[in-house]
Amino acid sequence: MEKKYISIGKETLAYLDRGEGDVVLMVHGNMSSSVHYEPLIDRICDKYRCVAVDLRGFGDSSYNERFDTLEELADDVALFIDALGLGSVYLVGWSNGGGVSLKLCAKYPEKIKKFFDIEGAGLKGYPVFKKENFKSTGEPYSSKEEMGADPIQVAPALACFEKGDAATMTAIWDATIYTVNKPSREDNDRWMAETLKQRNLVDLDWALANLNMSDEFTPYGKGDGSIHNIKCPVALTMAEKDIVVPAYMVMDNYNALGELATLLPYPNCGHSPMVDCPDKLASDVVEFFSK
Repeated sequence: MEKKYISIGKETLAYLDRGEGDVVLMVHGNMSSSVHYEPLIDRICDKYRCVAVDLRGFGDSSYNERFDTLEELADDVALFIDALGLGSVYLVGWSNGGGVSLKLCAKYPEKIKKFFDIEGAGLKGYPVFKKENFKSTGEPYSSKEEMGADPIQVAPALACFEKGDAATMTAIWDATIYTVNKPSREDNDRWMAETLKQRNLVDLDWALANLNMSDEFTPYGKGDGSIHNIKCPVALTMAEKDIVVPAYMVMDNYNALGELATLLPYPNCGHSPMVDCPDKLASDVVEFFSK
């Protein structure tokens, strides 16, 4: 699949577009791009038009302006939907893309028919705390610059991006994301090349840490209550062996969404159902969107 490009004002977003019919819009996670959705696109593009976007600062999209919040990325996706004339879409979000998608559903409910959340970020964010002797202190960082020096969650990945270090980044993915199955070497090489195109890691980690759509406080501040603005049905996967997005984050989302939410347990699956159980994922996506 060749990427296409479209301008949304100050940014130009790259995307994949395959198939015909009702649109399924796919929003990727951190350290990835649209290309990581290939296993799902391959399995459902005979039923839907699959459009997978590279977010600002990821993949082959531009990064002309920095950002502070996931809402800014959701605004980008809303402009993308309008620029392509997609109308109202079925939405898929993975990991950080789940957080962007929650914001999209809350702010632009008219654009989303249903949302399938694949191991998505919790509505109260993904905190990064200060470290002392490489152990978390539970104290929030006060700036992006300070967070960028975090010795465990941020700085090692930043070094990989700066050096184009595919071997170390592959080791990180093998240890944290591919905890059940591994992709083929060919797939991994292609997807890792996409991963290493990321330029916005500190912005993204800061935005994730500060995300709070609840009515509660986190160490990074009070929530904005925007979770209550979501009106569409939401399916949430909960993978048994995901060590990136823990089960409590999925349950927080599930409980906050109430009757809108459907919980889908994924046994013997890690953070990437696209690799661990792609057939099940595709079947569940089609079933949920076709109801």
